[in-house]
Amino acid sequence: MSVATGIGRKTIWLINGIIDLAVLIIILLLVVTGCYAVWDSKQVYKAADAARYEIYKPTVHNEGKSFLELQNINPEVFGWITVYGTHIDYPIVQSPNLMKYVNTNAEGQYSLSGAIFLDSNSEKDFSDFNNIIYGHHMEKQTMFGEIGNFSDNGYFDARRYGTLYYDGQEHGLEFFAFVHADAYDSGIFRTKITGQENREDYLNMLIERATHTGEIQITANDRIVLLSTCSASSTNGRDILVGKITDEIQDDPFITGEPGNKNNILKAVDKIPELWAQTPFWIRTAVLVTPLVLLLLILFLIINNKNRKKKSL
Repeated sequence: MSVATGIGRKTIWLINGIIDLAVLIIILLLVVTGCYAVWDSKQVYKAADAARYEIYKPTVHNEGKSFLELQNINPEVFGWITVYGTHIDYPIVQSPNLMKYVNTNAEGQYSLSGAIFLDSNSEKDFSDFNNIIYGHHMEKQTMFGEIGNFSDNGYFDARRYGTLYYDGQEHGLEFFAFVHADAYDSGIFRTKITGQENREDYLNMLIERATHTGEIQITANDRIVLLSTCSASSTNGRDILVGKITDEIQDDPFITGEPGNKNNILKAVDKIPELWAQTPFWIRTAVLVTPLVLLLLILFLIINNKNRKKKSL
């Protein structure tokens, strides 16, 4: 074998090694980018998790002190909504700018998950006949992501109650209709409905257009809330859960307090993503990337070993 031929083979082996290494580096960069995307997505959902606001929830035990702390952070916080049997358990905000809380959280910080907010034309004491509350449709049981589940009749029947806190007092919520509508439906998305006849017409329209309803006594003299979010079933669709504000507060059937209860187990399982999100970023990255790096290293060694064998032939 001539010197030139030997040099040529060595050059080819070197180029092949460089190409193999470059491919491995590119794959590793793609993996790291993918891991970052997953981490970034988890941060969005973490920011939207109802557990983030638990310490602020107004209760008899803390006499609303934590809620007042949240109001000091953001004076536009004025209420709290809870829907039994779901993760909907959030403070309510309102701004003169209807779109502000589409990407601002309840603490007044920029957030893609936004906040749960009352229509800017509605009164904060819920003295209007109909009051529209908006929230993002999000996965992982955050914000109003579970509203769409009420399209299932069984799910709706099992989750008919909740609470609404405002003006320093807790009120009951009794849900009586689930409606699917278009985002530009001016018939539904309107406020300040005055006059007995107009209220009756609006109420009848909601019931007629409802996918399903619950049998409760509801009149034009009552006050209602519409929990509205984007629908996953259509581009401009909106899923709306309609409830009546009551003075009577129903017990939450999903809380039993019994040790080892299934609900407590489910709550513990729900905490796993939260605990993972609280783990330092470098540790999570190492856990996700290390197995892949080892795999790529093994592949590189195998390829390099094959090249050496070819060289020895």
